[in-house]
Amino acid sequence: MLKFPDAKINLGLNVISKRPDGYHNLETVMLPVPSHDILEIVEAKDGKDSLSCSGRKVDCPMEKNLVYKALLRMRRDFDIPPVAMYLDKQTPDGAGLGGGSADAAYTLVALNEMFDLGASDDSLAKMAAEIGADCPFFIYDRPMFCTGTGTDMCPIDLPLPAGLWIVIVKPEVSVPTREAYAGLTPKLPDTPLLEILKLPLDQWQGRLVNDFEESVFRRHPRIAEIKQQLIDAGAVYASMSGSGSAVFGFFQGQPELPEVKPFGDDCCYLLKELT
Repeated sequence: MLKFPDAKINLGLNVISKRPDGYHNLETVMLPVPSHDILEIVEAKDGKDSLSCSGRKVDCPMEKNLVYKALLRMRRDFDIPPVAMYLDKQTPDGAGLGGGSADAAYTLVALNEMFDLGASDDSLAKMAAEIGADCPFFIYDRPMFCTGTGTDMCPIDLPLPAGLWIVIVKPEVSVPTREAYAGLTPKLPDTPLLEILKLPLDQWQGRLVNDFEESVFRRHPRIAEIKQQLIDAGAVYASMSGSGSAVFGFFQGQPELPEVKPFGDDCCYLLKELT
């Protein structure tokens, strides 16, 4: 069974209030972006579970990898034989792109299809929510308006203009989620996020905001610099995704960027056509 897990970006991210359980209520729209990681699962010939990783470094043992945790969660409800799993990692970690969450969600989907388990998307999403907050989104893998801690989702139509390209830039720095929340004061947005998304794309900048940017940019000015580089390169909208550190820009038509490290030696970047 072969799958190609997506990444995601956040279109706006408002942190509204702190919850009694210590988490935060937020609202955001998550949009899938073709990255792709490569995930292959086959029945184990030696009768033992295994996980082999290639591509970008995955710095954790198998027992802590979300792909393996997804396998164990599936086994609580279904009898699944030992499997060999292969993950070629392309989406960078610590980027706010949901790479690990996508891998876990796609593992659930792959196992469901591979062994003909008959689990619905909704039941897979409930399992995914036990693994991580962003995981359920990748079960549905379509634009979603997310509230609560991010796991309350409602599908939305997001009519992006034709010929839209995206550039995603990930600097070497990573932003721990705890750090991103440290300098943030929850507040209600001046204008509801969904109202802003009804505006033409070229009117989003300055209106559609990510509340994490203020505190993250203060600690990591390099990330703010990359956002400005994208705007200077012609992006009609640019923002940090999630709690960082990746920044994305939408371009009307394919942007003309230098072939070699256009955003500096400390960055990797992805260029894709969205529509």
